[in-house]
Amino acid sequence: MNAAQQESEKLILDSLDKFIEAEVKPHAHRLEIADEYPHEIVEKMKQMGLFGCIIDTEYGGFGLSTSTYAKIVERLATVWMSLSGIVNSHLIMSMCVQRHGTEAQKRAFLPRFATGELRGGIGLTEPDCGTDLQAIRTVAVREGDHYVVNGAKTWITNSGEGNCIALLVKTDPKADPPHKGMSLFIAEKGPGFKVVRKLDKLGYRGIDTCELLFENYRIPADRLIGGVEGRGLQQILAGLELGRINVAARGVGVARAALQDAVAYAQVRKTFGKPICEHQAIQLKLGEMATRLEAARLLVESAARAYDRGERCDMEAGMAKYFATEAAMENALESMRIHGAYGYSKEYNVERYFRDAPLLLIGEGTNEMQRIIIAKQLIARNPA
Repeated sequence: MNAAQQESEKLILDSLDKFIEAEVKPHAHRLEIADEYPHEIVEKMKQMGLFGCIIDTEYGGFGLSTSTYAKIVERLATVWMSLSGIVNSHLIMSMCVQRHGTEAQKRAFLPRFATGELRGGIGLTEPDCGTDLQAIRTVAVREGDHYVVNGAKTWITNSGEGNCIALLVKTDPKADPPHKGMSLFIAEKGPGFKVVRKLDKLGYRGIDTCELLFENYRIPADRLIGGVEGRGLQQILAGLELGRINVAARGVGVARAALQDAVAYAQVRKTFGKPICEHQAIQLKLGEMATRLEAARLLVESAARAYDRGERCDMEAGMAKYFATEAAMENALESMRIHGAYGYSKEYNVERYFRDAPLLLIGEGTNEMQRIIIAKQLIARNPA
């Protein structure tokens, strides 16, 4: 990154920090407890251009690097993780169009994605299918200049308040192997696109995560991303590399928040006549938490740079996602222990970190799957 890029990044992040301090921090605790969607905050995020931050400038976005985007996500997640999810799923959808869409699709949709006029996420998971995407059962059948979609999706972020998703379906259910019959569509809400219910979650509250039902939902054939059937799985897997970098950056944010709160509390809470930060047992915890945070941040930066170079980075993204999210979970638990009974109280944010962190271990591919991906790539890149 040259000097001009560094200065530009600094201005963007400084502006974001001011926004978070003024518009997010005073409201996050209340909105999260109430599980209330942050409409006003999202409108201001649109005005700031966050929904187009990595979309190319020729399509109305800011064209920021993934490295800068990861820093944006970390800052959002440090104060309220749910906001980073509102941006993430939307940008995975956007990158699927930017990287794989036809030029006509890019011109038609990316400017509207960048402003947040069209905002949404990715429709992958089904009631009996999560990690094994080739097992999806939602089907799209070609009828003239439309496809007719029938099926169900679940755990779809941004599908309640949003108005568009990148929808993964089978256009040839008999294909062998199954991925050759899978396609990805730009699916706007309309007749037959039904939001069944919003899911009630342990953490990650305030953001809309819903079950969807498609009943004879008609979608124009020109919404098939790339214009060719059978490429949907590869298209979305490439998008999930970005998603894993985002989730890893969220992990850094939660780990950072847990550490900051622990450091502050340890200096004011006293036992046996001195602040608990002077007790060796607490110092050991803080030292481990700080080291985990820094290591996680460096792994995220490495993965983001590989993504920006256009390299295959499923191993780097998997490493970052695995380590950073585990760091978030461990730091959240240690911060709760340092806070004692107050860490278990809803008056403090610490219990929220402890509820938010488990999602990161599961979302965008479980951490068990990340370790398998890392091992397979390690072997492939280092043949005997």
